[in-house]
Amino acid sequence: MNGTNYELKRATALTRERAWEFLTRYNSDDFHLRHAETVEKTMRYFARELGFGCEEDYWGIVGLLHDIDFEKWPSEHCVRSQALLKELGVDDSINRAVASHGYAICTDIKPEHLMEKILYATDELTGLLGAVVLMYPSKSAQDLNLKSVKKKFKDKKFAAGCSREVIERGAEMLGWTLDELMERTIAAYQSFEK
Repeated sequence: MNGTNYELKRATALTRERAWEFLTRYNSDDFHLRHAETVEKTMRYFARELGFGCEEDYWGIVGLLHDIDFEKWPSEHCVRSQALLKELGVDDSINRAVASHGYAICTDIKPEHLMEKILYATDELTGLLGAVVLMYPSKSAQDLNLKSVKKKFKDKKFAAGCSREVIERGAEMLGWTLDELMERTIAAYQSFEK
């Protein structure tokens, strides 16, 4: 077995159920738990769409755990998570990926792998999409469209906690236009309701 497969097999030994147990050990707020599940589903979607279906569980677990430290230690975000995940025995590759989504914000761990770049690019964007959905009378992601998302993206007061700079930097890391990132993430978001 080559090293890559061994590392992947070791990293995915953490089940979704166990990852949820870890997450809820440090998080109880419904908003944070819903966000974790949204990012998990987004990561799973992109794993399938980008040809990494065999790694879907791994990508999903990284998405689920990405904010494990945020609720209790927001000022130590992506720093405290490294110690927590290590203490919990979580594989180093998951730990690194989780920490990398705080690049140039609260860590210097740069996203290198495609999965890490997707997490970095979509974390803030899923928050923006969720806020846009709440504005629709239907409250349905099926009503999301690029034009309305771009309009809200330009309005810095709307969902002000969602960093436009991080979203733009994420698109650049992926080599995608901002429109492409938005369109693909909208498709991911809409897939949750199907």
